[in-house]
Amino acid sequence: MPQQLPKPHSKLVRALFFWTGITATFSYRVIIILTNYPAIWLKLAWYVGTVGFVVYFIHRYQISERRAKLIHDHQLNSKVAAMPNLNEADRAAMEYLFQTLESSKEKWNYIFIFVMSGLALVWGVVTDIAAWLK
Repeated sequence: MPQQLPKPHSKLVRALFFWTGITATFSYRVIIILTNYPAIWLKLAWYVGTVGFVVYFIHRYQISERRAKLIHDHQLNSKVAAMPNLNEADRAAMEYLFQTLESSKEKWNYIFIFVMSGLALVWGVVTDIAAWLK
């Protein structure tokens, strides 16, 4: 039975992840301005940014893994050399793309950002709850 190929997310889902990343980035950048306002606004921006980064980088990790798996499972690296319609520059470009997509360290960056954001989120929730209980 042939392997089921993944389908791209819908435009709506892709837009949701895009705007989640934009919102998270904006939220973190606006924190410096919000230091001059009531603390609730600063905390709100921080929580929105942190949750947004958790969601966004989980998504980016999944995309990176899916691409690398497709390249590996279909042995696309080795098949490029046998494609007769490609000139040497095209072949070299495709080999570069496949090799770098398959071996990229970006997924480790995504994992690191996700874990650090998750830990920061847990720490923030715990310390905020502790402060409210006092």
